[in-house]
Amino acid sequence: MTGNLEFQYPWLLGMLALLPIYSFLRGRAGRLAALRFPSADIARAAGAAARSAAGRLLLFLRLLAAALCIVALAGPRFANDHTEMQASGVDIMLVLDLSWSMMALDMGAPSERISRFDIAAEVIEDFIRKRTNDRLGLIVFSAVPYLASPLTLNHDWLIENLRRLHVGLIRDLGTAIGDAAAAAVKRLKNLKDAKSRIIILLTDGDNNKGEIDPVPAAQLAAALGVKVYTIGIGIEQPCLLPLFDPSTGKLELDAHGNLRPGMTLQPANYAVLGKMAALSGAKFYRATNRRELRRIYDEIDRLEKTEIKLRRFTTYRPLYQWPLLAAFGLLALELTLAHTRLRRVP
Repeated sequence: MTGNLEFQYPWLLGMLALLPIYSFLRGRAGRLAALRFPSADIARAAGAAARSAAGRLLLFLRLLAAALCIVALAGPRFANDHTEMQASGVDIMLVLDLSWSMMALDMGAPSERISRFDIAAEVIEDFIRKRTNDRLGLIVFSAVPYLASPLTLNHDWLIENLRRLHVGLIRDLGTAIGDAAAAAVKRLKNLKDAKSRIIILLTDGDNNKGEIDPVPAAQLAAALGVKVYTIGIGIEQPCLLPLFDPSTGKLELDAHGNLRPGMTLQPANYAVLGKMAALSGAKFYRATNRRELRRIYDEIDRLEKTEIKLRRFTTYRPLYQWPLLAAFGLLALELTLAHTRLRRVP
């Protein structure tokens, strides 16, 4: 918001040019006293003093009051320029796999001890921060889905909830992709005021739990106009899943600070994710490292843009009363002086 002083009728300010003309034609104001003096020098001195003290001051007050009245007539006002942003946002349900396999350490640098889940949460947090005008929600799942956050514009609160999550928080083992997708669709189906509604589902496993298969869940989404972007993460070869504490999500180390080996994970079959995306008119992605996953979310961010319209308008605060009050004050002062201290002798 910006503001500036302006006049509603600026052409009226041209009347100020008449005041010097009036002053010139008026001459030196102040009538000389009609008294007899024994000497012309005394009369001349008295007349000059009257003109200087009374006539000029009173004329100046009257001209200043007239100038202020002209300024008031010109309509001074303070203009506030406003800009309102109207966003036709995208409603986005983020669906994040929280199954135990997300503790695999195959997507970071060789020297990093960072899990698939930690990388996914880091990239998703960056994505949330970019979508300032969109409502976002979060569903996490393993064998069952849980709502971590409903759709909200309070992204700081959403990120806070994301940071509370860790693998092992859901004790039911397995990967229920279909149930998680259906839960996200349910959250979006009654929302009609968004430009579009999408689901971004990230997982590293095959659907092996749940009551709803992934393909029917995607068909339901497509019927309701919801697009389902699917992301499969993890390398294309067997990898080690180290031991960790399910109560905290922290890796377990031996006495020498080395990882304690757990089981070997096999690459998942992501064909079903491709079908889900194709059925809903979205895209399927594969990510084997942090850089690829970040690129995927950046592409989705570009594909699902929020439409933003700017509306500009101006509000006005009138200021004419202040010069008008000042003019009345000067006129009152002129009248007071003319009838008291600077009263003319008849």
